[in-house]
Amino acid sequence: MRFQNAEFIASYGTFSQIPPCDSVEIAFAGRSNVGKSTLINKIFQRKSLARVSAVPGKTATINFYRLRPLTIVDLPGYGYAKVSEQEKAQWGKLIERYLHGSKQLRAVFLLIDIRHDPSANDKMMYDWIVDQGFNPIIIATKLDKLKRSQVQKQVKAIKTGLKLLPGTVVIPFSAETKQGRDEIWNLVDTEFLGKGTEE
Repeated sequence: MRFQNAEFIASYGTFSQIPPCDSVEIAFAGRSNVGKSTLINKIFQRKSLARVSAVPGKTATINFYRLRPLTIVDLPGYGYAKVSEQEKAQWGKLIERYLHGSKQLRAVFLLIDIRHDPSANDKMMYDWIVDQGFNPIIIATKLDKLKRSQVQKQVKAIKTGLKLLPGTVVIPFSAETKQGRDEIWNLVDTEFLGKGTEE
């Protein structure tokens, strides 16, 4: 795949605004400031395809990116955003309607900060995704913030804290070293696009 051909499509604040999609969709979910936008930029090899902010809750819409034949979907962050409870409830409904209503969604990647045990919001989101019929792939972000000796312990904490279904894939990811990037793409290619990786 030619990663540099990735492009931003549109942002939508309500599910009814989202037009029908004609390609496979892969969605990314995670708490506010867990690194979704950074991850999208890294896997697409673009510096500013997705807007990155240090302020939790920057992504308040569902954002769509196209890299044919794939559409990447960036869902609103949940949890610690400095917004009203009403706004958080609206985001929750938006995410729920998308997960339930998208006809092209093939996989959901749930981002978890590898440095910390999963929060109550992380657990709720995981259960929510499973209830919609998906077995989410877990991406453990901020890997470069840990010592190598701590990684396996924290991966185990994520598995235990979320009560992951048997066989659930957990991919440690570092935005600094790009560790995990190729594994993510190989998984998407083989499991959801049905072909080998192309560059």
